[in-house]
Amino acid sequence: MLISHRGNINGKIPLRENEPSYIRNAIHLGYDVEVDIWYNNNTFWLGHDNPEYQIGLYFLLENADKLWCHAKNIEAIIKMKNEKDLNCFWHQKDDITLTSKGYIWAYPGKQPIKNSIAVMPEIYNDDLGNCIGICSDYISNY
Repeated sequence: MLISHRGNINGKIPLRENEPSYIRNAIHLGYDVEVDIWYNNNTFWLGHDNPEYQIGLYFLLENADKLWCHAKNIEAIIKMKNEKDLNCFWHQKDDITLTSKGYIWAYPGKQPIKNSIAVMPEIYNDDLGNCIGICSDYISNY
């Protein structure tokens, strides 16, 4: 499986990352998308360093089969874990974490790990022989 990192396909575009229309575009092109999710004031938000784009739960659920939801605060993981259709996870700099759907999400540079998702493998020229998916800002290269 090919997973766009925050909606990026052919390199980083920081001003567009996690923007709902940018995410929808990557999905329309056939990619899954890793998104950064916050939960503040009874509302879901997208954004990497802080909540930027307010979204409803409906956005997550209508795209659930294509989203990899990276919780950015504890409230977000608590809210998302109750939604069985969402594939969500929490990590910071852990070598690996498990998503709510049972996938191994591996930090950059930790490959090869059998049946894992390789994150940003281009950074360390990771061995992709054992992974089942790739998450990258350059996902079109894979």
